[in-house]
Amino acid sequence: MVQSMGRVGCALDNAAAEAFDSTLKVEFVHRHRFTTRAEARIKVATWIADFYNTSRRHSANDGLAPITFERQMAEARRASTAQLRAEVA
Repeated sequence: MVQSMGRVGCALDNAAAEAFDSTLKVEFVHRHRFTTRAEARIKVATWIADFYNTSRRHSANDGLAPITFERQMAEARRASTAQLRAEVA
């Protein structure tokens, strides 16, 4: 991992990226040993695609996994659209 830096004096430039980097390191990288950089790249990418983006609960999603949150949002949009159509008709 390589630390990234934002502009001098602006701590919030990379807040989201830094928070993700911290989560990745604490929850995955520091708990595993990798024999090569290629292995590390593959395993980190797999963790992100198969766990972080699908199953891991996120505080930004009210503690829901991204897939669950997206399904609820889609259902809420469908219900809202149906209600608007019913009101117009």
